[in-house]
Amino acid sequence: MDDIVLRAMQRWPNVPDVFGWLRLDRRGQWLLRRQPAEGGAPAGTAVFERIGNASFNGFISRNYQPDPRGRWFFQNGPQRVFVGLDCTPWVFRLDDAARGWLAHTGAPAGALRRLLFDETGGVLLVTDLGVGTVADRDLGALLERLRAAGGAAIDAGELLSGLRAGRSQHVELSGVRLVTELVAAAGLAARFGFDPEPGSAAAGVPPAAPNALNGTT
Repeated sequence: MDDIVLRAMQRWPNVPDVFGWLRLDRRGQWLLRRQPAEGGAPAGTAVFERIGNASFNGFISRNYQPDPRGRWFFQNGPQRVFVGLDCTPWVFRLDDAARGWLAHTGAPAGALRRLLFDETGGVLLVTDLGVGTVADRDLGALLERLRAAGGAAIDAGELLSGLRAGRSQHVELSGVRLVTELVAAAGLAARFGFDPEPGSAAAGVPPAAPNALNGTT
């Protein structure tokens, strides 16, 4: 966590939490809710757009973490901005050398533990860092790297057909032996203990944007 954030938390310890303003999409992009007057969206419809500022993206990523209830948030100075998740808390991509996996925050994924496929076509990795969907741009590279236990190439279609028929399979990815599994996307949150929509039961979205967007952080 950034030093400036830690100092702000000590100076202003009781700033209200914010819900409904920040999301993480399946590509690992941070999305910000537009102000109500922007975009002409129907009343009650939340519209999100990608945050293009690289420095702000990095600030969010460095201060992203979960609370004990499995709700992920960005510690924005003294304020917690809770994050809605389009899929999982982490989104993984190949590193620049195409040898290992990184989270959308830039953190190393750590050791690979399991390879999951869901019914929507998503591919997920369970790693030391946690569970994360694989960014779509790297799906092809992942599937190309899959090998059977003996080293033979694997046909992704045949692998999925076997999983749908109830047959799990051991595969190798980047030299690591993994068990494949077919999972229901709707069950990921319960299985891995995260809340994809923190604050969804709250009465509405706070009228003000997070402080950083008001120029106060």
